[in-house]
This record gives sequence, C-alpha cells and structure tokens, in this order.
Amino acid sequence: MNGLKEEKRLAVLSVIVEDRSVTDKLNGYLTEYADCVVGRMGIPYREKGVSVLSVVLDAPPSVLNALTGKIGMLKGVTAKTLFSKY
Repeated sequence: MNGLKEEKRLAVLSVIVEDRSVTDKLNGYLTEYADCVVGRMGIPYREKGVSVLSVVLDAPPSVLNALTGKIGMLKGVTAKTLFSKY
C-alpha cells in the first residue's frame, strides 16, 4: 500500500445463508472483524429455508474485501458488499 493509510469506507455487507451448518464459522468471521461492525440485522426466512443478514461496516476497502471474501467462500453462502462513495 505504499505506506499510505487507507481511508475507511462505509459499506453494507449482504449475506444469504442457504446452509445453516456454516453459521458458527460465519459468526466467527463477524466476531473477528467486530471492531469494524456498526450494526447487523439477521432475518430467518423460514419459508425459503434461508437466513438473510445485513451488516453495516466502517473499515478500509481491503478489510471489507477480506471479510467479504472469507464469508463468500463458505459453502452455501453468498456475500456481496455495497460501498458508499464516502
């Protein structure tokens, strides 16, 4: 990073969990990055058999991308991050 400090960005991480067996691993990742979490909301959608999470984060893009990548690699999980312009 050329010694420059990355600016923090506000972002929303959207997660859809189709395989509940990975829930502990997912929560572990969110705990690992807890200092970046502004808030989170989880909704179990029982009719479809999935859970939907929305996590608001404030961190440098490299940190946000690392978390999204870790979560997205979990079996039965889809993760995407929406970054603010600021």
